[in-house]
Amino acid sequence: MECVSAALSKPRMEDEEEQMPQTTLNVIAISVFGMTLSVLLGPLLNIPPAIPAVATLSVLSLATLDTISFQGKGITLLLDWLAGTSGQHRDRVLHHEAGHFLVAYFLGIPITAYTLTAWETFKQGYPGSGGVLFDSDSLKDSLNQGQMRLTLDRFCTVWMAGIAAENIVYDSTEGGAEDRAKLQTALISFGRTPNEVPIKERWAELQAHNMIEKHRAAYDALVSAMEQRASVAECYQVIQENCH
Repeated sequence: MECVSAALSKPRMEDEEEQMPQTTLNVIAISVFGMTLSVLLGPLLNIPPAIPAVATLSVLSLATLDTISFQGKGITLLLDWLAGTSGQHRDRVLHHEAGHFLVAYFLGIPITAYTLTAWETFKQGYPGSGGVLFDSDSLKDSLNQGQMRLTLDRFCTVWMAGIAAENIVYDSTEGGAEDRAKLQTALISFGRTPNEVPIKERWAELQAHNMIEKHRAAYDALVSAMEQRASVAECYQVIQENCH
């Protein structure tokens, strides 16, 4: 594939589902489970019943307040901060998002911004927990022109690019659950059967994998640029300069 440029356009909402309410529900479920467990084990460990009850009530109250007032961003930021204490986690996120960025660039999908942590996402006013943001108008324009299949293939490849990048760099993957969910939702909404989804998923990952490997020098340079929080335009230039 030849080096091509994706046109910059004004920032728009990221094509990602907001997972924050689900995160809050998970925290609540864990809190309830913890209280149940503490009630059962409390007598054995000499823990007063009021302690786990107060702790659980506090967590539930904060989670509810966070959901109502901040759409779950508080819990997302907390979990992101806890995970971010690991250098390996930060590196994985960086390489994962660089995979999305590189493949989107070569497939001509305009990138408007990127974030690597929930805190950066919160400060910039974007929804979700972060990632590479695309111009959703590019999808709408393509669909209006009757290029549904081609557009869907491109976005499926971009969605699987983070997973492909992790597998290339680490021989394993930890992230990508939301990417798979987006791909599955899109395919089914466009008439694909559940049995067809895994086949398309593997195809898209293979396409992304081959693209990253073919442009590995550009990918590695992009990782370094994104680590320094280079602008989207600067990242485009880095890819172009290292594209062979």
